[in-house]
Amino acid sequence: MQESISKLYASGAGGCISAPHHAAAESGRAVLAEGGTAIEAMVAAAATIAVVYPHMNGLGGDAFWLIKPMGEDPIVISGCGRAAEHATVGYYHDRGYTELPVRGPDAALLVPGAISSWKLALDLVPEERRFSLERLLRDAMEYASDGCPVSRSLAATLNTFAPELSTIHGFEQAFLPNGQVPAVGENYILPALGMTLRSLAEEGLDSFYRGALAETHARFLEAAGSPLRLADFQSYTAEYTKPLSTTIFTGTLYNSPPPTQGFASLLILAVFDRLRVGSADGSSYVHCLVEATKRAFDIRNKKLADPEFMTAEASQFLAPDVVSQMAASIDERKALPWPGPSGLGGTIWMGAADSNGTVVSFIQSLFWEFGSGLTCPETGIVFENRGAGFSLAPGPNQLAARKRPFHTLNPALARLNDGRTIAYGTMGGDGQPQTQAALFTRYALFDHPLESAIAEPRWLLGKTWGNSSLSLKLEGRFSEKMENELTNLGHSTERVSDYSEIMGHAGAVVLHPSGRMEGASDPRSDGAALAI
Repeated sequence: MQESISKLYASGAGGCISAPHHAAAESGRAVLAEGGTAIEAMVAAAATIAVVYPHMNGLGGDAFWLIKPMGEDPIVISGCGRAAEHATVGYYHDRGYTELPVRGPDAALLVPGAISSWKLALDLVPEERRFSLERLLRDAMEYASDGCPVSRSLAATLNTFAPELSTIHGFEQAFLPNGQVPAVGENYILPALGMTLRSLAEEGLDSFYRGALAETHARFLEAAGSPLRLADFQSYTAEYTKPLSTTIFTGTLYNSPPPTQGFASLLILAVFDRLRVGSADGSSYVHCLVEATKRAFDIRNKKLADPEFMTAEASQFLAPDVVSQMAASIDERKALPWPGPSGLGGTIWMGAADSNGTVVSFIQSLFWEFGSGLTCPETGIVFENRGAGFSLAPGPNQLAARKRPFHTLNPALARLNDGRTIAYGTMGGDGQPQTQAALFTRYALFDHPLESAIAEPRWLLGKTWGNSSLSLKLEGRFSEKMENELTNLGHSTERVSDYSEIMGHAGAVVLHPSGRMEGASDPRSDGAALAI
């Protein structure tokens, strides 16, 4: 393994990757250096980060890809899990629930889509030049079997959630060695997960759904009390689809379609573009982005669901007349009251570019930290709780068998008028569109350096981890003048730490027309950007 040194900015011409954990960036960079594609580098990084950042993502979760090959239209791969056949409103009402659970066996109701998405991504690489799974999963297998130092983020998350999660079947055995939370820097081993990765390398990624791994998980899940069964795994596959897009002054923006909140991320930027804010330095900048967020989230919260159950096409929300009306509704002197909901986040975003001109924006998640907490002792897989994105109440997002839930995940990509292609994103539930907006506007509209656009102070509208307030949270590095001006505009503000993890772990990779690439990672994470 390479020496683990965090580096937040990199530039080169042979390839580039950004990840919220340096080990994942190192795995991806190594594949690029050996002549692999950005897609293959991302699979290597996705496997590694599932091991070294298990609180934020895992093989038992979902994943989405936004891939832009040189000279071709972007493509989305949707690794969105579908609800179990037994997972119905009646099933949960019969078990005494008035709303869907977020932890334990009853919360594990979706087939994990991440590994199927990896397979579809690799299928885009010509077979004759494709790296073997053995090579792509090698680092992840070594980290799982030999260990990796515990990151500060993992240690902090375990300290917060271990009392709750340790009572859930399999969790303590997998993630709490000797029943204790490991210290930062302690060697952390996940041997069962290492064996699972070895099985995938030997038997193929499809074995997770139609092989011995699927049978093992089906037996475990049924015995534990989850509604998932073998037939749910066998019927599942990720899907290729087309991205949503919108054009603004600086270029064309792309994001993933429903059931993700990608249209909300696009809508925020489209509305902000109409407001013609002059710089990113004053309170007007934050105010206008926050007000655009409120309008976009209002539509998202009422309309977003599995596209097969939506009453309108998501592209309709991006129509020029809709964007114009929304922009016109924003009062630059007064904030709109905000009662909206918010989500938690156990998610990672990563980006990569290769010398062939392919750019990848990728996001992988368990939903909440450690998902449902339900962990299979034989395989080390913790199952996501993304099914909590459904509702038991009537409406477009009501739970139904084999349905896809409301999804916060949304990998972003833009093609700028000057020829640059930028992949960008973050973890953070409702914070994802907000951080994407801050990152993109600072970099692409106001010409801030890439690393500065990510590191500069950020904000978050709404609730977050362990905090029920609906305030506008501001990082401590914002000036008192800025906070006072936002308060005077009607925002209910709240200070958080200078580099708060609740603002997400952002990153970006840019491919320039010259072939030069640059990447940056977030100082709020344990990440790195590496280039060749």
